[in-house]
This record gives sequence, structure tokens and C-alpha cells, in this order.
Amino acid sequence: MSMKNPPHPGGVIRRQVIEPLGLSVTEAAGLLGVTRQALSLLLNERTALSGEMALRIEKAFGPKMDHLLRMQLAFDIAAQRHREGRVRVKRYSGQAKIVEPQPA
Repeated sequence: MSMKNPPHPGGVIRRQVIEPLGLSVTEAAGLLGVTRQALSLLLNERTALSGEMALRIEKAFGPKMDHLLRMQLAFDIAAQRHREGRVRVKRYSGQAKIVEPQPA
């Protein structure tokens, strides 16, 4: 199954929230109570959106954290699917064995 490449939530936040408000990264970071570097890494799509950052963005600017975190999940799933050919595992094909605990 082919999966489209969903956008990174950091880029969406930059284009749809920070830029339209005319805020600099420094100003937005101050409102969010985070470092400029932490916000810059997110907005430049170099780090994932955390639950805490999503909540801060919701409280400061309005986009619901649930929506932002679903965007991050979709991005993460697509990235893993893109790399799935490099993941090597052995497929389990037998019956599960029940292992009795050994007395101590």
C-alpha cells in the first residue's frame, strides 16, 4: 500500500500560524514559554512535535493539540513505511510456547 507523504506539523504551524500572525520565532517562543532553539527546530522540521509543545501551541494560538498530534503520527507512520524495506525481521510462523516460570 502506497502512502502519501503527509506534511511535517512544524512546517504547517510555521506557514499557517506563526507567519500569518507576523511573529518572529523569538516572539512565538516567548509566548509559548520555550527556547527559541526548540521552536526553531520544530518549525524547520528538524524535530518531532511533542505532546507538551502541541498543548502549548493550542493554548497560545488555538489549533487543537489532538489535530496537531494526529498530523505528527501520520508523518511518523509515512516515514517508517518509507523505510520499511530496511527493517529486517524474521516472521513468526509457529505455535507460541508457554514457558512456565521457574521457582526462585
